[in-house]
Amino acid sequence: MVVDKRLTPQEEEVMQIVWKLKGGFIKEFIEMMPSPKPPYTTIASTVKNLEKKKFVKSKQYANSYRYEPVIKRDEYKKHYAKDLVNQYFLNSYKDLVAFFAKEKKISSSELKEIIEMIEKHKSE
Repeated sequence: MVVDKRLTPQEEEVMQIVWKLKGGFIKEFIEMMPSPKPPYTTIASTVKNLEKKKFVKSKQYANSYRYEPVIKRDEYKKHYAKDLVNQYFLNSYKDLVAFFAKEKKISSSELKEIIEMIEKHKSE
C-alpha cells in the first residue's frame, strides 16, 4: 500500500500506540498516553481522521469500535524517511548522513556499521 498522506504530530502519536498495541479501543489508546491524558473526544476525533486517511480500519463491537492498523509501521517509516530526504536534503542520503555527522548525532563506529551493511547488501 502506498502512503500518500502525512500525519499530524497528534495523529502520529496515536498511530504509534495503535501499532504498538496492534489495534484496540480508544480507551486503550488513551491509557497508553502520558499524563495529562487528553480528552476522549480529542482522541476519538484523531482516530476518525486516521480512518479517513486509511491508516486504521474499524470493526464494531456492540456500541463501540475497535481500530486496527491498515498501514504497517515500516511502510510509513519508509515513506516518511524518503519524504524527509527529498524535502530537506534534495534527495541526497549522503547529505542526510553528513548532516547527522556534523551535528554529532552519529558516531564513526555507527558509520562503520552502516558501511558494513551497505557492503553486505552489495554482495547479496
